[in-house]
Formats: sequence, structure tokens, C-alpha cells
Amino acid sequence: MTNIKKLLCAGFLIVSLLALNLGQEILTTTASAANNGQRVPIFEVDPFWPQPLPNKWILGRTIGVDVDERDHVFIVHRDSDDMFMTQERGLDLGNSQCCTAAPPILEFDAEGNLISSWGGPTESGEYEWPASNHGIEIAANGNIWIGGNGSGDSHVLVFTREGEYVRTVGEPGNGRDSNSTTHFSRVAEIAIDRSGTEAYLADGYMNKRVAVVDVATGAFKRYWGAYGNRPDDDADNSYVPGEALPQQFTGPVHCAEPSNDDLIYVCDRRADRIQVFRPDGTFVKEGMVAPETLAMGSTWDIAFSQDSDQEFIYVADGSNMKVHILDRDSLEVLYSFGEGGRQPGMFFSPHSVATDSQGNIYTTETYEGKRVQKFLYKGMTPLSNVREGAAWPAAEIN
Repeated sequence: MTNIKKLLCAGFLIVSLLALNLGQEILTTTASAANNGQRVPIFEVDPFWPQPLPNKWILGRTIGVDVDERDHVFIVHRDSDDMFMTQERGLDLGNSQCCTAAPPILEFDAEGNLISSWGGPTESGEYEWPASNHGIEIAANGNIWIGGNGSGDSHVLVFTREGEYVRTVGEPGNGRDSNSTTHFSRVAEIAIDRSGTEAYLADGYMNKRVAVVDVATGAFKRYWGAYGNRPDDDADNSYVPGEALPQQFTGPVHCAEPSNDDLIYVCDRRADRIQVFRPDGTFVKEGMVAPETLAMGSTWDIAFSQDSDQEFIYVADGSNMKVHILDRDSLEVLYSFGEGGRQPGMFFSPHSVATDSQGNIYTTETYEGKRVQKFLYKGMTPLSNVREGAAWPAAEIN
């Protein structure tokens, strides 16, 4: 055997041994996680939620969901003409018996009955409806907050639960400036802390920061970037799997969710990470979710489990078409449910996620998903018993 062949064989053997050792480490870690007594929540889709919409209404890209203290579910979707194929708007065009876009904000009760609907531009010019509405949050007093990620959407709108205009936070019509204290730039999500006094804005698609405003007045309070750094709109914030993580948010900064123990969990979507902060912007830790995901990233939105410790985080992953269940303390991904598809319990770009008081999960889907789904909390089970994939009853899967 020539020296070259010997070297090649030796190299192959080394690579094989390394791969074997790595595989054994992964298997050992997985087995350890499954056998350490870890119990996790499990879910099944409710294929009959919500009830059919009236008036031949259909949804466009469904871009936000939240649940109030009555377990009423509010969603926001995009109802503009360009959200629909011509065939979908046959009723509007006089071509067929179906369909027409529902109003952008819909309220359902826990059984899925439509309770109210409203929203959209006003002829009076009282407020400027977002060019591309995005995200919805319900305050303790019942007010509804929405953002927008379209051109010129540098503000947030606040309405009563019935759809009456309350105020505009920020100034419409501005571009990027992640250090502005007067306006935002394409806010993805809003979340209000447990005290009901501060709103955390994932600001967002153009800006790359978390901004905090007063709930009662809308007054600007503070902001920060990745790791608590001052945002720098000119910095290189590109994300390459396996390389050093960027010191600025890659964006979109897609969620900023306060926990009950006063930590702020921030989705840096295209960097596949969740960063955790104290309310003053002090960095605490970060965790990765599906870190090989490119393009649109993996961390689209989060919600917390309803136990008193909020032990688990639910992460909507619109790129990989699933919901991840994380241990909140370690930020370790424990398992995932869902996969790409159009049947109930499967996903086309899950975008937003929320939970109700019973522990049920609600998801919305953007792009051609165009729907809201409900996943029933079915209790806790050992991690070793979990079956991933479509969230159907096991007896219904062949």
C-alpha cells in the first residue's frame, strides 16, 4: 500500500472515530434527557376550532394572536386585496359565491365562536392604519395594541376592545433609527408586563432593538440592543451558523415577551436565538433553537406554559414548520410538534403563538397558511414517551 493510501485510510479512520464518538455523545445526551425523569406538556389539535366564519369571510396572512383574561382569543390578519388570489375574492369581484376578506381583527370565545370583528383604515383620518399590520396584544384594561411592519409603519396603535381608537404611540412615516426616542420602525410584536404598566416592543423589522413605553400614556422610556448593547444600524449583524454570534440583533427582532419573574425573552429570528434580559436591558443569557436554520430563521414568537413557574417556553418556528417546547431555565429544546402540511395539526409557517388559562396553545400561520389553530393541553408525560410530528391523537395515525 502506498504512503498516500495509508494516509487516506488513516484520515478516514480518524474521521469515522470522531463521528462515532460524536454520535455516541448525542445519543448519551438524548438518553439522559429522556431518562432523567423530565416530564413535558403534550398537545393535540382541535380540528373543529374555530367555528366557520360568517358572511363568506376568509382570512389573509394571520399575523398575530393573544388571549385575554376571559380566554377570548384575538387574532389579527392582513385583509388587503393583495393577500388573496383572484379566485378567493370571487364574491367581491362578482365572479362566484365566495369569498370576501374578514375584518382584520377577530375575537373568538373559548369554543371558537366569533364574538366581534373590526379594524382597518378610517375615512376620517383619525389614525393611520399600518401598511402591513403585525402582532396584537391585549392590555389588562382590555385595550388592544397592534404594530406594523410595512413601509412607513413606525408607530403602534391602541384601541378599546370594541375597536374605538385610543392613541397612536410613535410617529408614522419614519424610517430606520434604532436610537430614536420618538418613533419606531416596523414593530413586529408588543407585550405588556404582568404589572400592566410597561409595554415591550419588538422593534423589529427595520430597527434592531427592544423599546419600552408606558402603557397608560405611550411615553417612551428606554431601549436596548443585543447583549444590552447600544443599537448600531451600521454594524455587521450577519449570522453564520457555527461562527461567532453577532453583537447586534440580526433581526427581525420578532418578540419581546416578559415572564412572571420579570425577565424579558427576545426573539432574534434570523440568528436562531432567544436572548434573555432584565427589564432594564441587562443581558442574562441566550439559547439557540435549530441553529442551522438559514433565511427566515427559527425563533418567530414565544409563549409561556401556564404553570406558576412558567417552566416551559413554546417557540413558533415558521421556517421549520413546527412548535418547539423548551425548558425555560436552560433554554434547551426538549421536543417539537407539528411538521409541514395543510392538515389540522400541521403547519405552513406558524408565525405567532399564545396560551390560555387552561394551558391550550393557539398558533397563527402567515404566507399561504392563513389560519389560526388550537392545540389542546393533554397533561404531562415523560419525555421518553413523546411522539413528535403532527399533533394528532396517536390512535388516528397509521
